Amino acid sequence: MKPFSFLFLLHVLLTFGCKNSTVNKTEKAFEKSIAITEKKPVVSFTFDDGNTADITNFKFEEWNKMILSHLEKENLKAIFFVTGKNKLDHKGQYLLKSWNDQGHRLANHSFSHFNFNAQNNSAHIFENELIRTDSIITNYSNNIKLFRFPYLKEGQNFAKVDSIRNMLRAHNYFNGYVTIDASDWFIDQRLVQRIKEIGIEKTKINKYKDFYIQHIMERANYYEKLSYEMNGRHINHTLLLHHNLASALFLDDLINEFKQKGWAVVNADTAYQDKIFEQIPKSNFAGESLIWSMAKESGKYDQSLRYPAEDSRYEKGKMNRLGL
Repeated sequence: MKPFSFLFLLHVLLTFGCKNSTVNKTEKAFEKSIAITEKKPVVSFTFDDGNTADITNFKFEEWNKMILSHLEKENLKAIFFVTGKNKLDHKGQYLLKSWNDQGHRLANHSFSHFNFNAQNNSAHIFENELIRTDSIITNYSNNIKLFRFPYLKEGQNFAKVDSIRNMLRAHNYFNGYVTIDASDWFIDQRLVQRIKEIGIEKTKINKYKDFYIQHIMERANYYEKLSYEMNGRHINHTLLLHHNLASALFLDDLINEFKQKGWAVVNADTAYQDKIFEQIPKSNFAGESLIWSMAKESGKYDQSLRYPAEDSRYEKGKMNRLGL
């Protein structure tokens, strides 16, 4: 069977078998005079990186289109935090155009995806990384001045964190904070590895889907509970997902799971209007999700917070026991 035909068939089976930017534009998107409040949890969807490779049986253009189709079906707009390094060729430009044309916002995730907690990755390197990707995404009408740190690392000491924050302000950028962090990237990694090992026909896709949804909902509920304890209300959450095969296969089921569990689902740029994103943790508590940083800074949750907040070590044993 040709790859395209197989891709289409698999998507049908999964769907039905289981249930040019200006500062003014950015400022308008961040008007917070009226905080959006709900009597139930609220979630939005953001994506990181921007892979342009074919993945096993799946052509890049097709699995990317699947993600966009899930969002279109739910009438949702995401924010796509893209790395710049692989966005200069034909495929990279196609990727950015496909998301921009669907009305999703394009934001900055650095050029090379460096870890800014590393000693060698200085604040000067950070500024260069910011500017290089900014020069790429500003060519698209739906770009937005949000920066998301690779690995959610903002710097390993006070001086670097403060220098980087000053650079963000100088370039009219806001921190594209995550409130719900998860390990979707690790589940995707294991899924792709299994497909390569035994073939997609023998891979128990639905078991991976069930684990993926259960994991993300578990983390969402954890950060929602933590946030509610600290803020006394439901905030507008920004969920971190990645541009990968797991999103292509499972995003529609994940969105429906949030809805079935009583969550409101909103556009990502709407979510960022919540006043929670005006709270900037002190330099020595920078990094990880915003809720994690706030909890760490409060000093009240040291026994329950794990670090790194989301890491493969927490899910590896569970997946091994399930044969995933």
